[in-house]
Amino acid sequence: MDRRTLLKSAAALAAPAIVLPVSAQNPVKLRLHTFVPATSNVYSKVITPWMQKIEKDSGGRIQFEGYASMQMGGSPAQLYDQSRDGVVDVIWSLAGYTPGRFPRTEVFELPFFTYDGEGASRAAWEYVAANAADEFRDVKLLACHMHGLNILHMKNKVIRSAAELKGLKVRGPSRRATQFLANVGAVPVGMPLPAIPDALSKGVIDGAIIPWDTVPAAKLDELTRFHTEFPAGMPGFNNSIQFLTMNRARYEGLPPDLKKVIDNNSGADVSAMYGRVIAMADPVVRKAVVDRGNTVHVVGKAETEEFIKLTEPVTADWVKEVSAKGFDGNKLLAEARSLIQRHRPKA
Repeated sequence: MDRRTLLKSAAALAAPAIVLPVSAQNPVKLRLHTFVPATSNVYSKVITPWMQKIEKDSGGRIQFEGYASMQMGGSPAQLYDQSRDGVVDVIWSLAGYTPGRFPRTEVFELPFFTYDGEGASRAAWEYVAANAADEFRDVKLLACHMHGLNILHMKNKVIRSAAELKGLKVRGPSRRATQFLANVGAVPVGMPLPAIPDALSKGVIDGAIIPWDTVPAAKLDELTRFHTEFPAGMPGFNNSIQFLTMNRARYEGLPPDLKKVIDNNSGADVSAMYGRVIAMADPVVRKAVVDRGNTVHVVGKAETEEFIKLTEPVTADWVKEVSAKGFDGNKLLAEARSLIQRHRPKA
């Protein structure tokens, strides 16, 4: 090789790499991972349209690859870490799948606390932003929301009062849910949503607590025959904090205009939208369950008050636990309740 060729080769090696601009031909690919099946209400009616809107708003410069039913591996409890560590770019999951990790946020999972999906979601976002943002400091929090009211679904027995739950094995979606099940005399069993059908079929559990919209995904319209809910205008058994998070480095590495696209599809309004659209399926599924011939029982006022009384120690325990971590549990509880009341549906 002569000296001129050698110099050209060295210059080529020393030259900075050419960074191609993000374009529709060279888009940012974002992998979204979650545990719910693609046919579920939340994935088909909420997550997929959200991804499509971002793709449209970005002019095709952001494109999603959606992976449902844990297709990229791991367990539902590992989803948050997958987004934190960059195994995937975006995840949708439940705080209850990692017990104790989001202690202040967990207030929204207390029994008989929320009234709906949309208002509770807006309240949850505002509460977390003001009081618990550091619980999500390792990721970019895109949405924090709730679903419709949780319903009790039983295989062989209609439940009309707390006493009738004694000794029955019931799946709870979070540790606060299993705690209040224990308080009313049931045998609580914690497990993620995908495990419910098999557990019911094998007699591992007698019933489960989930919202109406999730019933088809868990096959509870087929595997259970009795459903218990509380009167209109009353809070439900409990609710679940659900969140959409993005790998922080992935977000920070986006061009400013694409960051703005993500920002415009995040926050309080998007959280409220998630809660609203998820809960919109509740009356549709309820009607379908009734049309199948299943029994839906609405608990009476006196029996509802008995449920609430029996589960009050769960709230007291949350206040004690959070206060032991150096926070004012009573103040946080009061603020969360105030936000719930401010945003709950008007009668």
